[in-house]
Amino acid sequence: MHRKENENQTIVTGILNPFASTPDKMEIFIEAQGSSTGFKELQKNTTDIVMSSRRIKEKETSALVSFGDMKTPETEHTIGIDGLSIVVHPDNPIDSLTLDQLAKVFSGEITNWERLGGLSRPSSIYARDDHSGTWDTFKKIILGKELTLSDKAERFESNTALVQAVMNDLNAIGFVGLAAVGKTNVIAVNEEGIDAMVPDAFKVATEDYPLARRLYLYIPERSNNNIAKEFIEFCQSAEGQELVSHVGFVSQNIQRAKIKKTPKMPVYYQGLTESAQRLSLNFRFAEGSPLLDTKANRDIRRLVKYLKEENALSKKVTLVGFSNGTKSYSEDVVLSRFRALAVRRELLKQGVQIADSRGLGSFMPVAGKKNTFKNDRVEAWIEE
Repeated sequence: MHRKENENQTIVTGILNPFASTPDKMEIFIEAQGSSTGFKELQKNTTDIVMSSRRIKEKETSALVSFGDMKTPETEHTIGIDGLSIVVHPDNPIDSLTLDQLAKVFSGEITNWERLGGLSRPSSIYARDDHSGTWDTFKKIILGKELTLSDKAERFESNTALVQAVMNDLNAIGFVGLAAVGKTNVIAVNEEGIDAMVPDAFKVATEDYPLARRLYLYIPERSNNNIAKEFIEFCQSAEGQELVSHVGFVSQNIQRAKIKKTPKMPVYYQGLTESAQRLSLNFRFAEGSPLLDTKANRDIRRLVKYLKEENALSKKVTLVGFSNGTKSYSEDVVLSRFRALAVRRELLKQGVQIADSRGLGSFMPVAGKKNTFKNDRVEAWIEE
């Protein structure tokens, strides 16, 4: 059972070993007051698991050094993906904005919808508060280090309150997690030169959507709390990931999708779209590193398990690597090939043979100049 102490605190009560002669009662306190709060509580040694809707910051890593390295596969766990959604009133005719336009709106440079192709009405800015990981993600991707949020913005502690405010204001624009959009109008987002995307489960799962973000659980490297460790493993399991979907976030359980061929695709890639399906994961790398990041390390195991359970080990699996376009064409192709080979090598360690791996350089970027590191990725395809 569980009960609410207040809007942001829940107490879950359960029984350990219910068939034992003296069952143990356990209470778990869950507080949701923003990602920063969890790391502060861990530093005070008053929590076992930190929930965060953004990655741990360098200053938090340093403050928690006594707990071990907080950026290893043993401590940093991606338990789901969310799509940061830009929401407006259902009657607002705007259906697409660029990241640059969003930056100008939320910083206060653009104050009227008419400048964006809408009605001649002043815009109302709604944003999450400073304790929110949702706000941290938005600030990093949209505003960057150069811009600040307009001082006219109204701040909200919860997604629910923000969405309700948007529904009551024709002039409103705000941002929330994909699970919280309600009946608002979710608009498409793009960077210059990149196709606009409305968040859906597949685009968010692959993190191709510009405002996709990871949801994390952190546990100290030297933790002796076996129950906490077992809970995290459950969250990573197929059953746990089904619950991630059930509550409205995007699961990491692997799905297949048929991708529509477009003229922008390289010839080899067009061939893949005709004979194979894309899997709903991208292998990514630690920023500025040739090493797989913590999520990719888990995804290696997830892909191996998927292939075994689907009796697909005999099917042709293809890895396609991409690079971020910061080098010459030939260097980008080589780097993208090395990315694909790095994933192939890790799968081989798990006994999985990959039929083909290619590097396509900087073709088909999913991110622009603000997030070029997202273009360093490896896609996985499986024959139909």
